[in-house]
Amino acid sequence: MKILKIEFENINSLRGAQKIDFTVHPFSASSLFAITGPTGSGKSTILDVICLALFNHVPRLGKITKNEIIAKGAILTRNQKEAFAKVTYSCKAGIYASKWSISTNRNDNLRDYEMEIADLATDKLIDLKKSDVPAKNEDLIGLSYNQFIKAVLLAQGEFAQFLKVNKAERGELLEKITGTGIYRELGKKAYEKNKEAGKEILQQQQEIEIIQKSLLNEEDHAEVSKNYATQQAACEPLEKEIQRLTKFVDLKEEIKNQQSTITKISSEKTQSEARLKHFNDTNGKSLTAHEELQEHGSDLRKWKLGKDQQNEIAKEITEIERKIGQNKHDFSNLYTEVSQLLKTEISTDDFESKLDAFTAKVQQLEEERKEKLRNYSQLMEEFKLKTSDLSFNYSKKPDENIVQLQAICNAASNRIKNYEAELSNLDLCDPEALKIQLKEFTEKTRAAQKANAKIDESDKELNRIASEKTNIEKQSEALPQQIKEVETKVQFQEKDLKNLQLQQKNQLLESKLEDLRHNLENNEPCPLCGATHHPFAEHAPEKDNQLEEKIAALQRELQTNSSNLAKLQANLESFQSRLQNLQKEEQQWKSTSEEKRESFRTIFQEFEFASETVWEEKITALNQQFELIEQWEKEQKQLVIAKDAIPQQEKTREVVKAGSEIAKKLKDLYSGDDIAEKNRKYHRSFTELKEQRKSLDGQHKQLNNRIEKMASELAILEQQLNAVLQNKGYASIKQAIENLLPEKEYLQLREKREKLQQEIAKLKTSLQLLEKQFAEKKKLDIEETSAQLHEQLNEKRQKLNEINEVCKSYYRQLENQKASLQKIEEISAGITEKEQKIKRWRLLNELIGDATGRKFNEFAQDLTLTQLIALANNRLADLSDRYVIDKPMSEEDDGLVAIDEHMGGQRRSVKTLSGGETFILSLSMALALSDLASKNVEINSLFIDEGFGTLDPETLDQTLDTLEKLQAESSKTIGIISHVDSLKERIATQIQLTRNGQGYSSIEIKG
Repeated sequence: MKILKIEFENINSLRGAQKIDFTVHPFSASSLFAITGPTGSGKSTILDVICLALFNHVPRLGKITKNEIIAKGAILTRNQKEAFAKVTYSCKAGIYASKWSISTNRNDNLRDYEMEIADLATDKLIDLKKSDVPAKNEDLIGLSYNQFIKAVLLAQGEFAQFLKVNKAERGELLEKITGTGIYRELGKKAYEKNKEAGKEILQQQQEIEIIQKSLLNEEDHAEVSKNYATQQAACEPLEKEIQRLTKFVDLKEEIKNQQSTITKISSEKTQSEARLKHFNDTNGKSLTAHEELQEHGSDLRKWKLGKDQQNEIAKEITEIERKIGQNKHDFSNLYTEVSQLLKTEISTDDFESKLDAFTAKVQQLEEERKEKLRNYSQLMEEFKLKTSDLSFNYSKKPDENIVQLQAICNAASNRIKNYEAELSNLDLCDPEALKIQLKEFTEKTRAAQKANAKIDESDKELNRIASEKTNIEKQSEALPQQIKEVETKVQFQEKDLKNLQLQQKNQLLESKLEDLRHNLENNEPCPLCGATHHPFAEHAPEKDNQLEEKIAALQRELQTNSSNLAKLQANLESFQSRLQNLQKEEQQWKSTSEEKRESFRTIFQEFEFASETVWEEKITALNQQFELIEQWEKEQKQLVIAKDAIPQQEKTREVVKAGSEIAKKLKDLYSGDDIAEKNRKYHRSFTELKEQRKSLDGQHKQLNNRIEKMASELAILEQQLNAVLQNKGYASIKQAIENLLPEKEYLQLREKREKLQQEIAKLKTSLQLLEKQFAEKKKLDIEETSAQLHEQLNEKRQKLNEINEVCKSYYRQLENQKASLQKIEEISAGITEKEQKIKRWRLLNELIGDATGRKFNEFAQDLTLTQLIALANNRLADLSDRYVIDKPMSEEDDGLVAIDEHMGGQRRSVKTLSGGETFILSLSMALALSDLASKNVEINSLFIDEGFGTLDPETLDQTLDTLEKLQAESSKTIGIISHVDSLKERIATQIQLTRNGQGYSSIEIKG
């Protein structure tokens, strides 16, 4: 993975658009570069931009949200409305550009952030939600955010601390730096899993012990089995005797029940015979009489039905004769009503012709009237359409409309005269051409106004630049003298410091052994023997430290003055740079202003330079003229419309007059409802009455024929029946019909009689069968009474129950023994199976498990530390040949150990190293971690943050040589963030950050 380009805008103190392209000069010539600038100028912001664009994280703030930006005032530059961070990088998959952005809405409220990623091979955005972009970058790069800030962005602070802490703290730091806390969790999980599995087995083992305590021993089990068999043998004869006694008890109960049943059925048979006798007494005579007449029943019913029908037909004839009379009356009423309508007498022959002639005349007048109404409606619609542009109160009366139109004509004529007076200086012959001309001139005036405004804008910008130049010149006027004074102080102080340091060196060279004792301190190695315990230093004579105090005081003053000098020089350089930029801007604005003035004179020759107010007055006057012309056109149009509408309304007035005359004629002739409907009604009534009369005459004739035929047939049937009935003793047909039952009633009575007869026969059969069965059961009965049998049976059952209870007790003991043994066998099999399953958990717990996870974590961290130290020593060999990093032995301090090769392989605690030596070792560790974190990913971009200020010039040169060698061997892009001046001189390619007087910073790339 290699970072190719960084682009951003308005991030922290870096206002405006910024761009750092590592693929072009000077980075293409030298990939080792420095990021320099005073404190707070935004050096670390560049690293924030990288993390923000890729992962939406910033090392100093964590994950970035809209609320985080609002609460902490971070990321978005003060007083700016939008910001973005974009990183272009290459990886195995190709070249991609990842972008983070945020902005404010129209109410200056911050919107939520956005993220996107583009594949530059296709120049298309990858379709992802913003929350998925960090994960996509992680997948493409091959590093998570935590791995990225340890493999690409290296900070030595953690490793300086890492070198010196004890074993426990070092484990925590290593876990934090390498992200290997998972080993601690694995140790805990192994312990918990083994504990959980073992707990279940223990519970089952305890359950087996409880069950075993309840088991019978062998002797007790044998005795219980023997007793159970003896008791079961005693049960068999008792059960047989109980069965025998139960059988006789049931037999006696059956005999008793059957005797009761015989008595009951005998009673039911007697009752059924009584009901049959009562039925015969009540209905027997009528049934017999009906059955005697039954063969002549159909003829009797036919005769009766014929007589009934004869009476009904007579009634129908009477009703038809009544309807014929009513029909004659309805005909008379219809003729009277139609004669009154037509105002003339009518008859059956001319009824329809006269009615149709009258209807046609009425319809003709109605159609003429409708035609006039249609003409009126059409004329009024045309009038409304023609006068739609007029302000008009429409009336249905044409005379009122004509009055309004004449008034509109008069008013429009007056307004036209007034507008023509105001526009007397213009030719109104072609108003459309005049409007186009005015519009074009107005647009040209507006264009001239805008051009004039741009010239004014240029003049304002030139005034602003002049004012800013004056302010900067005033601020920077005293800076050269101040810089010269401070430089002089620094030179004298540097000279004094060298003299004092030379005196100190000479004093040390001339010191005797007793003098060296003054410098010994406990836990610090002796420069001669290397021992850390100095028993002879306790009573050493006091040493005069005045020279060291002077050197320390002078160094502090020199540092303060050097810092002040750097600030003054930076301010002067910033002012000079700003003046140069302002001069360039001033020249550009002057050139632009002159070009705009010349362009104005060429394009807008008819105009002069003027103020904004004058321009607006000109445009307002032109717009007013344009509006007057449009009003004049509008009035002309309304005048024409009103004049054309007056003749049309006069024509409408004539149509209304003609329609009124037709309406009067129609009213005199007919004023009723729809004449066509009334015509159809009279025609329908006339036709219906004729058809009704014809139908009634036919029905009357048909009924007379039927009644004559029926009388003949009944006379023949009556003669036949009289001859038969006299032989049976009946005086008349009516007397016989009275003895004839209705068929339904006869069937019901016959069915009831048959049912009673069947019931008696059934009861008789059942009684015979029961008496036979009763006799057979009496033969099987014994002498003992039922009470005696019940007493014997209860005694036997009680004795059997007592034996059964004893048997159940023995059986339960035997079954419980069997179930317990089976349960123990099942639990034991389960324990064996679980032991096999958790065998690996027991082994894993023995190897890595404990309640805190510390055991496996320490083992893993020790392996990681060994690998990290090996990689660090490879890097350290390039930086220094004096030291090798090693883990502490059991008798040594917990901190890491530096083996001093210049002192015969002496092992020293890293706590005894100087600041520069500590930096070299921590840089080695940081580079080693980058190697470790990127073992599966090729990392071709490194950023190293600070720490170089502690190195002496020689070590600094050696360190830079190593970094240059690393860069040359691996083609890595390596950026160093530092304040060290000598480092700035050594590294030609630099990203320099400078602060201006407003709290903002700017970027300049040199190389």
